[in-house]
Formats: sequence, C-alpha cells, structure tokens
Amino acid sequence: MPGFKRHIFVCTNQRSPDDPRGSCSKLGSQALHDVFKQETKRLDLKNTVRANKAGCLDRCAEGPSVVIYPEGVWYTVKSETDVKEIMERHVMKGEIVDRLLMPDHPAPAKLPPLSQ
Repeated sequence: MPGFKRHIFVCTNQRSPDDPRGSCSKLGSQALHDVFKQETKRLDLKNTVRANKAGCLDRCAEGPSVVIYPEGVWYTVKSETDVKEIMERHVMKGEIVDRLLMPDHPAPAKLPPLSQ
C-alpha cells in the first residue's frame, strides 16, 4: 500500500486551567479531530489522507491548531464547518482556505489537488 498523500495533525494538547498559554484541548480540538476522521471516511480518503492527533504544536493561544503536511499549511479551526471546508477545499481541491490561515504562517501560493 502506498503512503498517505496528506497528513492532518490536530493539536489535542492539555494544559492546566491556570496556564496562560491555554490549550487546544480546552477549545474543543478532540471533537474537531473526530470530525476530520469522519470527513476522511465520508470522502473515501482513508487510504490517502490521515487525520492524526498531535501533542503540543506550540500555537495553543491561536488554536485549535491544525497543520497539514506535506504542504505545511497551518490553520486555526474552530468548528465542524471549518473542518468540512478544509477537507473539501484544501484536501480535495488543493485550495488554501485563507480565512482560516494561522497568522505568521504563510501558505504556499498553490497546492496540488488530491488525486486518489
């Protein structure tokens, strides 16, 4: 079986409630990871795209944090709607979802579409 063409890393880091950096987990990242996995199945991408939990991506203050490789595109994802838009536009069509880009993480000008 060939390797995955894209990996989606969702920060599920947990910090204590008094930590000033916050944590993606407190912002609902586990539920968002579940939606990424559901969308991978719904779009029949289970052999080409992997949605992984990640430890701290060091951007919890801007989170929930998500990074997609191999492109290295960083997103702030706050809702199921955001997840679906990323899956349909970025993952399937190779389009950057500008409104969700994390500050200070410029994305490549063009992404290749996913060919199954």
